[in-house]
Amino acid sequence: MSLWADLDSAFVVTWLAAAVRLAGPVLLASLGEIYAERSGVLNIGIEGTVLMGALSSYLVSVYSGSSVLGFFAGGIGGLLVGLFLAFFYLRALASQVVVGIVFNILAAGLSTYIYSLVMGNSSSPTITMFNSLSVPWLSSIPLIGRVFFHQPWPLYFTLVMVVVAQVVLFHTRFGLSLRAVGENPRAAHAAGLNVQRIRTYGVMLSGLSAGLAGGYLVTAQIGLFRDNIVSGEGFIALAIVIFGRWSPVKALLAAFIFGAADALQLSLQLVNNHIPAQLLLALPYLLTILAMSGLVGKTVQPGALTQPYRKE
Repeated sequence: MSLWADLDSAFVVTWLAAAVRLAGPVLLASLGEIYAERSGVLNIGIEGTVLMGALSSYLVSVYSGSSVLGFFAGGIGGLLVGLFLAFFYLRALASQVVVGIVFNILAAGLSTYIYSLVMGNSSSPTITMFNSLSVPWLSSIPLIGRVFFHQPWPLYFTLVMVVVAQVVLFHTRFGLSLRAVGENPRAAHAAGLNVQRIRTYGVMLSGLSAGLAGGYLVTAQIGLFRDNIVSGEGFIALAIVIFGRWSPVKALLAAFIFGAADALQLSLQLVNNHIPAQLLLALPYLLTILAMSGLVGKTVQPGALTQPYRKE
């Protein structure tokens, strides 16, 4: 009993519950990135897309008074960004890396300008965030119930999206087509597939999911908009895709690991410790470097990732 009591302590429950909650936005963003990269497009602009989604979510929440509308407005904002990026990635055939980096810089300045233009010099009102929902029966399970089944509904929505992404990618004709153009676009074209159209769908799904991630941040975690609201979560999503081997289910586990690292510094505030706070804050980014460096194991990316396709 003493061992179980230790596991069910306030520290462990707080840490794991925060890990699950913090994993939600990066998991949503990484699901979208999986769609894009499976189609052969490296959407580095996902950081800026999350930011623009967060701005859209906040402004709609403030002026409509509905956090639900705000959450989905983030997805609409991200979808429009996805269309914008798809033009440069796929029509202009510009470097995907350069376009993504430049867009992230553009989004940082543009979001600040739009926010100041709409809100003026008035103080930023805090929107009503979603309360945690307890799943009947499951939330009463010791430890597990309080960690996994007492969360805001966008988290449950995200978990459903994991299942949807897994089914779509590996058990539907669209998913097969998406993966085909990401592996060998010329062979896919020879088989009758419209490579540009399918890749456009992949980037649009990436933008939609990243925008919803921004909406998640605003409506379920922070309740307002600020310039640094994303704080590198888009880049962490890129690492989760690699860490999860371009699989939605594996990305779920990877997102929880990153969420646990991010939540650790919050939970350690409950106990006396002598670990520098700066080191704890750096943990998610250290994991990001490890994941993207290939030290976590051999990864096999989609064969045509970052390679532009020109129809001959």
